[in-house]
Amino acid sequence: MNFQKILIPVLAVVGMVAAYRFYGWIGAAAAGSGLVMWGLLHFTRMMQVLKRAANRPIGYMESAVMLNAKLKTGMTLLHVIAMTRSLGERLSNKLEQPEVFRWSDHSDSNVTCTFVSGKLAHYELSRPEQAAD
Repeated sequence: MNFQKILIPVLAVVGMVAAYRFYGWIGAAAAGSGLVMWGLLHFTRMMQVLKRAANRPIGYMESAVMLNAKLKTGMTLLHVIAMTRSLGERLSNKLEQPEVFRWSDHSDSNVTCTFVSGKLAHYELSRPEQAAD
């Protein structure tokens, strides 16, 4: 179970109640303003990442090997999109878990990433075989 979906709203409510309890309506207004600012910062970051990715070909990036070196399990899909500056090529069906995306580079190397509930669970680098001399 994803505790962030429960923990963050509970902490926000506890913070609002504590601010009201200790500082009255001014404290509640300050805490509410902080929560709104936090939400706007996350929304702005998401829009910037998606705006940069919208101007690039789907599933293309400069170096699949460098992406493979930077990936860590537990990263969010938004973080991976920000690193590649491109939306991944979807290999799984829509609304199906796990979500599978692939990013390729000019040398036909590609990284296939599997996301479970928006978090990176597995990734694999595939490189074309080199011709023997």
